[in-house]
Amino acid sequence: MAVIVVASNILVQHPMGAYLTYGALTYPLSFLVNDITNRLQGASAARKVVLAGFGVGLVCSVIGAQIQTEFGPLVTLRVALGSGAAFLVGQMLDVTIFDRLRRAAWWRAPLISTLLGSTVDSVIFFTIAFAASLSFLEPGNDVSWAADPGALLGIGWAVPFWVSLAVADWCVKFAIAVFGLLPFRLFVAKRPARVA
Repeated sequence: MAVIVVASNILVQHPMGAYLTYGALTYPLSFLVNDITNRLQGASAARKVVLAGFGVGLVCSVIGAQIQTEFGPLVTLRVALGSGAAFLVGQMLDVTIFDRLRRAAWWRAPLISTLLGSTVDSVIFFTIAFAASLSFLEPGNDVSWAADPGALLGIGWAVPFWVSLAVADWCVKFAIAVFGLLPFRLFVAKRPARVA
């Protein structure tokens, strides 16, 4: 989890097209790690992994806030708040849902818990970090660029730009949740699951 959190915090600084960063490819793997831990060690161990990842994320945010770029700090207060809240709530929701579905078909718990946790994660992060209605959280941080309206993902109806960022991010999380079922199955297939 720590490696994924650190890698995602670094890779989020590198754009990949108009709506994504390379961090969008690594961060969803945190849900896979969480689900494997939950299946093999139980919900209590998965919660500990989440808290460890949250702690690593806080350290990354503190370090990023100290690095100045031409636009200000690498990590702003809103990004740090959004990232921390999204990670903690989304991952803990994933643990809870996975635990409730653990006795269902092997694919249900990892798929449904990841999709719901990822959805909440995306909504929380992008709303806190970029929604104009929350500008009071950090008045000195100009995120007006994120509020500029444009076609959703360049093809849909007009929405604030940050909504396109959130939808693109969620689409990657959805794809990784689906494709992550194979490594999940292979990793846990020959290991006894813990029901705790």
